Amino acid sequence: MKVEGIASAESGKLFRKRLLSWYDAHARDLPWRTSRDPYRVWVSEIMLQQTRVAAVIGHYHEFLRRFPTVQKLAAAREASVLAAWSGLGYYRRARMLHAAAKVVARQRDGKFPETAAGWWELPGIGRYTSAAVASIAFGEAVAVVDGNVERVLQRLLGDRLSGERVWQEATRMLDRRRPGDFNQAMMELGATVCTPRAPACLTCPVLELCATRGEMTGLAKATAQKKREIHYALDCRDGDVLLVQRPQDASLMAGMWELPEIPIPVEESKPVFSVRHSITVTDYTVRVWQVSCPDEAAGVRVAISRLPRMALTGLARKILRRTERL
Repeated sequence: MKVEGIASAESGKLFRKRLLSWYDAHARDLPWRTSRDPYRVWVSEIMLQQTRVAAVIGHYHEFLRRFPTVQKLAAAREASVLAAWSGLGYYRRARMLHAAAKVVARQRDGKFPETAAGWWELPGIGRYTSAAVASIAFGEAVAVVDGNVERVLQRLLGDRLSGERVWQEATRMLDRRRPGDFNQAMMELGATVCTPRAPACLTCPVLELCATRGEMTGLAKATAQKKREIHYALDCRDGDVLLVQRPQDASLMAGMWELPEIPIPVEESKPVFSVRHSITVTDYTVRVWQVSCPDEAAGVRVAISRLPRMALTGLARKILRRTERL
C-alpha cells in the first residue's frame, strides 16, 4: 500500500528538497562529477554499468588519458580501446562506445546530441544511458531508472513497481529544475543508504516519507554463484610470452588475448600460484603453471614490452601483473 502523503504535490516537493539537500552535503567525491562535459559523463555511465564504482575510478582516469576526446576515441583501433578497457569486463560496452564515438565524430562533426531521444539513436545507448547523459550533461528533465532507483521507489511507495510503472513514478518524482543532480541523488541514495540488504534507514534523509522504512522484503534476489577451477600455462621465453586469441564469435571477450588454458599438468607437483577471478555468475579458482607449450600450440609469442598495448582479458592482465611482467 502506498503512503497517502507521498502522492501529494506538497510531499513530493518536500521529498525533492530533502533528497537534494542530502546529496549536496553527502555525495561521494567521484571524478566524473567534476564536469558536465558530455563525453566524460557518457564514458563514466558506460563504465558504471554492471561494475562497482571502486573498480571504475582508475580505469576512468586511464581511459581519458589515452582518449581525451571523442575524436581521439573514434580514431583509435578497436584493439587499443579494448586494451584500455581490460579489467572492466562486459567488453561489448567498449565496442559499442567505440562505434558510437565514430558516429559522433564522423557523422555529427563531433557534436553530441542534447536530448535523450538523440542519444538513444547512437549505437549501444539504451533508455537509461540516454536519459542519464541528457539530464546530467544538458539538464534535460528526463528521469532515469536503474536498480538503485527502482529499489528506492519501491520502498518509498511501498509498491512492487515493475516495467513502465517504475519509469512513470521516477518521472513523477523528478526535480525538473535540477534533473541531473536529482537522478544522481536517487542513485546515490540507493547505492549508499537504501541498499539491497540492511538499508541504513536511520541515516536516510527521506525516512519520514518512506512507506516501508526498509522492511519491504524480497526486493533483492542474489544470484547463486557457480564455482569452477581452471588452469593456465605461463610460457615465457627470452622476453616474450605465449598468448592465444579468443574466437571473434565468442560470447564473452571476443577477439581478446589470454594465456593458453590447459588440463592439469600431471608431471608438476603444484602450480606457480593461484588467483581468484569472477565473471558474471561464476567464481573461478585459477591455477597458473610454469610450463612450455608444444610448438604447434595455436598461439602467438608476444614481446613482454608489447603487453600494455594488447587487448588482454582481465584475467590475463591479473596473472601477468602477478608475475611482474605487466
